Amino acid sequence: MGDGRLEIDRISKRFGDVIALKETTFDVRAGELFGFVGSNGAGKTTTMRIALGVLAADAGEVRYDGTPINLETRRHIGYMPEERGLYPKMKVAEQLVYLARLHGLGTAAARRSMEDWTERLGVAARRDDEVQKLSLGNQQRVQLAAALVHNPTILVLDEPFSGLDPIAVEVMSKVLLDKANDGIPVVFSSHQLELVERLCHRVGIIRNGQMVAVGTVDDLRAGGTVEMVVDAPGAPKGWADGLAGVTVRAHEGNRTILELGDGADDQEILRAALATGPVTEFSRRRPSLTELYRNVVSQGDEA
Repeated sequence: MGDGRLEIDRISKRFGDVIALKETTFDVRAGELFGFVGSNGAGKTTTMRIALGVLAADAGEVRYDGTPINLETRRHIGYMPEERGLYPKMKVAEQLVYLARLHGLGTAAARRSMEDWTERLGVAARRDDEVQKLSLGNQQRVQLAAALVHNPTILVLDEPFSGLDPIAVEVMSKVLLDKANDGIPVVFSSHQLELVERLCHRVGIIRNGQMVAVGTVDDLRAGGTVEMVVDAPGAPKGWADGLAGVTVRAHEGNRTILELGDGADDQEILRAALATGPVTEFSRRRPSLTELYRNVVSQGDEA
């Protein structure tokens, strides 16, 4: 019995002399939103195309529910390509019904599903318009409807949030969370790291075709540096110099940002700050996903 996971297992891919992927491995669990991040050229789109069967891997395997993905499984994947793939001269409703039928739905079920998704995604009034006549944001909503119209059991979305206005981002986020709540593995790539941090259960960072970090944001943070923010309005610059295990990272107005290393004692830091006068803020903070990403990616040369 499988467990509803999508597994990317040691996938490698070359294009001539370029190594696009090198034993890339991660999994997306049933009911999980997985954020796939990396710079352009790092290997995200190649990985997604291999999962879909659009590209063949040179080595490795993609499995769903414990079984290698085949043609039948692929009919159950909802895919949103980065270079949007709708027919520009086809009407929205016609296009979505056609795609649903292509994936095995009967005509009546395809029509119902089209009506449901255009309603949910706020493009019901555009059903009889040609795709090319829609705004970019509405084209994007229709593209998401195209990925969902056949009731997929896996969702693979390449940059689904790019070019969306804030309201459309909220609509898209809700749909993805609902799908994950239905028990579907959902993987999407995005450059909007604040969004990934807010939405995703786990995150994978890829650099030069290799996964360099996979885990919850909290897991990834745990391995990162610990910082302390101290707001001591009367403190002279240099008040924290010489404290054991403490590096002064920045001054932001009255606030001093400290990085805590081995041997740092927050009580000793507090005593030193209080010696300069009142302390209005004294808190630890973990790096954001954006900071983590910057640290991880800067550890190697970019592709």
